[in-house]
Amino acid sequence: MKRYIQYGCGFTAPAEWINYDASPTLWFERLPVVGKLYTRNRQRFPKNVKFGDIVKGLPEKPESCDGVYCSHILEHLAYNDFIIALKNTYILLKPGGIFRGVVPDLRSAVMNYIAEYDKVDSPANELMRSTMLGVENRSRSLSANVKSFYGNSKHLWMWDYRSLAFELKKTGFVNVRECRFGDSADPVFNLVEEENRFAGAVAFECQK
Repeated sequence: MKRYIQYGCGFTAPAEWINYDASPTLWFERLPVVGKLYTRNRQRFPKNVKFGDIVKGLPEKPESCDGVYCSHILEHLAYNDFIIALKNTYILLKPGGIFRGVVPDLRSAVMNYIAEYDKVDSPANELMRSTMLGVENRSRSLSANVKSFYGNSKHLWMWDYRSLAFELKKTGFVNVRECRFGDSADPVFNLVEEENRFAGAVAFECQK
């Protein structure tokens, strides 16, 4: 039986996939008793979502997966953690297994910045906000700092296709290509992909 893993799944967790997320909110929701009693979250994670961090390594056997998917996750990792995530993904896959992913497109954002440079009052501000880089407001409170550190909501390292392909090949992946929504030869990926996540983004597919 084929096995597929998605990490950073959020609330998109089809039953045909093994779904992981590293959100602190998920970790809290999974605590015995207190997690079940906590009802302030507008939306709770689906019951089939497991807590797991691809950087630390998922509790899965090496070469046990036919496919791995992640959407808008890799840009939230520091560069060195990104490299570790790629290596851990590679380890999870069976030979010939497929890895697909989507990230915001840095090239597209920069090209838009240049095109709009003379049309807006503060092009730098527009670029920083559109890429979720930089810090607009820095709170000094302990709770805010803890949330910022563990929440991982900022973009820490942005990517374009050429740079992604370079890192994927360096990790050992082959048949690296830029892909589009729903164009995988394996229809199981259609269960996790969302078309709106491909807007202003760059997507890739490769194999072990």
